[in-house]
Amino acid sequence: MGSSRQRGTACVRSRAAVMPLQTHPHREPQSTGALQELPRWMRIYFYGMHGVTLDVLMSSLQGVFKDHGWKLLGFSSVYLLIAHSLNHLALEKLFALRRSFGKRPALFHMVVYPSIYIALQGLIGGLHALTWSSHDPVPWLSLHMSPSGRLCQLLLQYLVALYFTLVFHTGMSQLQYVPSSVQTVSPLQHQDPQRCLPGFLHFLFFGMHGFVDEVVFTSVFNLMEKADHSLSGHTSLWSFLMYGSCSFAVEKLYLHLHFGRGWGTLKRLPLYVCVAYTWELSWGLLLRQFGACSWDYSHYPLHFMGLVTALYLPGWVCLSLYQDVLTTVLLRIRCTQQGSEGPCDTNGLVQVSKKLI
Repeated sequence: MGSSRQRGTACVRSRAAVMPLQTHPHREPQSTGALQELPRWMRIYFYGMHGVTLDVLMSSLQGVFKDHGWKLLGFSSVYLLIAHSLNHLALEKLFALRRSFGKRPALFHMVVYPSIYIALQGLIGGLHALTWSSHDPVPWLSLHMSPSGRLCQLLLQYLVALYFTLVFHTGMSQLQYVPSSVQTVSPLQHQDPQRCLPGFLHFLFFGMHGFVDEVVFTSVFNLMEKADHSLSGHTSLWSFLMYGSCSFAVEKLYLHLHFGRGWGTLKRLPLYVCVAYTWELSWGLLLRQFGACSWDYSHYPLHFMGLVTALYLPGWVCLSLYQDVLTTVLLRIRCTQQGSEGPCDTNGLVQVSKKLI
């Protein structure tokens, strides 16, 4: 009796010691009830950023065939940024109607969606061409194009439409958001890798955001310097790699210094600015070797080798402060299988389901 009671007590104690490890591996609110659909403002923000990225990509490719240069300049505008946001908000509603096609998904994905998408892009391109004062090519469909140019653009836009209906919308429907009312643990602690966004998506986001930063900045500069009311701006494909890698490195600094060492914003800010200037100088020196550097500050005061200038210090300070805001938002986005037909794999990557085709 005594020995069995001792064994029972030992068993209870051992179970009690193990149970907390089994039931509370971490405090990250990963329950489905804590997750919400991405807020509308966040989707609009991302739609506009993604649209500007496509503008820059398509116009830069046109420039490569025309000029054969390595600067890879691409163009967009503030008007197109707004148009893309509203356009894709409407296409989001269209994509939600795909279930009404029942057992004929190919009809929706291959015909209906691309037709409406191309019509909307033609409308945007036609309206924007009326105010496009730049000598550079209009990045979207327009009646000002030659017949062969319009045909090439139609084929290209059809492929882009397939990308949106088969990949983009499916991926967006898998993303959900942890509301600010829910307290999350430090990202340095254990989190479920099946739900957190993988690092390469952070890199893509920062790269696309760099395009928007430069397009908006150059459009405002053109408005003030040249009275260009088209609000058109430019950037370079190299900026995607430069901004993406720099912001990704600064994000890692933020996680280490803020959560690991408890540094405040004012203590982190000088380090952020030093990283930004070092990154711009390093990339400028590298691209200049191949004639691919798209900026030159030689005519500005307080410049160094024409690649960096202290005149832009306020801008780098503002972008550094905004960087922490973007990181905080990205850390609250989760990848989930709910609300979509394609699963996420173990790294949170979006896979295209064969059911869509």
